Amino acid sequence: MSKKPIANIFEAELVPWKKGSRFEAGLARLGAKIGAEQLGAQYHVVPAGKSAFPRHAHHNNEEMLIVMSGAGEYQAGDEIWPVKAGDIIAAPVGDGSTAHQMRNNSQGELKYLVVSTRHDPDVVEYPDSNKFAVASMIPKDKGMLGARIAYIGKKENSLDYWDGENTGVDDTSAKDTGEEK
Repeated sequence: MSKKPIANIFEAELVPWKKGSRFEAGLARLGAKIGAEQLGAQYHVVPAGKSAFPRHAHHNNEEMLIVMSGAGEYQAGDEIWPVKAGDIIAAPVGDGSTAHQMRNNSQGELKYLVVSTRHDPDVVEYPDSNKFAVASMIPKDKGMLGARIAYIGKKENSLDYWDGENTGVDDTSAKDTGEEK
């Protein structure tokens, strides 16, 4: 075995993550560190009044959140529940209608562990901003943005299926019927 299969959550080096006034956390990726192959684990330390990530739904990966300390609220779909230390929360595979987010609405830090499957590729919907992310070949020690192929976009900006392809037809004025021309 090349990696020590043990890590201490509370001794993990937290990497700062911040965007604007709403999103901030210290994050530590632990799954790859202990040699996990099909499960990911990330420790989140979220300051008062912040969230680590926007509300989102994974199409191909399930997450489980375990609140280690502090309090906050968890939203899944249109429902919001208060959470506290000791709570275990499911975030099953879904779509924009089941999107989830953990928020720290308390005065102290909210600390929780996220354990997830590592199915690759993954598609993630962000219903509050009407965007999606697609990622493939995601490194075990990085998130979706570190993937070999990663794209964040909006459906209305999607290209035509044949865009850039040499279809063998020079007549660009031909009506696109969806069939071969």
